[in-house]
Amino acid sequence: MLEIRDLHVCIGDVEVLKGIDLKIEAGETFILFGPNGSGKTTLLMTLMGFANYTVTQGQILFKGQDITHAPMYERARLGIGMSFQRPPTIHGLKTGHLVKMCAREREVDVEDLARKVNFDRFLERDVNAGFSGGEIKRSEMLQLMAQRPDLVLFDEPESGVDLENMALIGQTARQLLDGMPPASCSMKQQKARCKTSGLIITHTGYILEYVNADRGQVMYDGHLCCEARPRDILDHVSKYGYQECLRCLDSDTSLGQIKEAL
Repeated sequence: MLEIRDLHVCIGDVEVLKGIDLKIEAGETFILFGPNGSGKTTLLMTLMGFANYTVTQGQILFKGQDITHAPMYERARLGIGMSFQRPPTIHGLKTGHLVKMCAREREVDVEDLARKVNFDRFLERDVNAGFSGGEIKRSEMLQLMAQRPDLVLFDEPESGVDLENMALIGQTARQLLDGMPPASCSMKQQKARCKTSGLIITHTGYILEYVNADRGQVMYDGHLCCEARPRDILDHVSKYGYQECLRCLDSDTSLGQIKEAL
């Protein structure tokens, strides 16, 4: 579904990503951990095609197609969707209209989708205008449910969300990944359980209470390291912090070997 080859990315004159290699298979959910400022959001923004994130080396392949320098709208049309950590407020655009735009030519019952995330009373309000953190996340989930992308990028879905909203966000994320086939899937593929792929950034790991994650890694100072089962990474970071991940970067030592030594 997604292949990243030796990706180097600069913001202005600062190199943030320093040689990222990553593969995500069709239907696979990948969790990315890492401290603030390590480059996680930069990776997602680069994958989505935002300006000011300059690829200086490497390739991004999506469904076998090189999208390294493709515009954002083309990536969205190909089937990439994103839930932002801090999406903008858009005055003059009603949330319900934006959801219809996300569905493109497909017929969707916007009100029915909105009720699934307890959001039907917000459809006539401007996008994110005066929304709380949990309301913004529910709006993001609603847009993704309408879009039904092949690959979903989640930038810290727990950020700014209380426990009640976290349960709803987590359950909706699980439905998007496991129970709602991408719009590109044919009826035959849907019967064969065509699943959405996911790349999720998390600090707290709360999202792991709701989604079935297949693999995970840590990003540290623009590098990927310490590939392991997501819960093993979370347990390790909770006990020892991210500094231990430097040992993975400095050698061929795996996270399992580090845990065994500790």
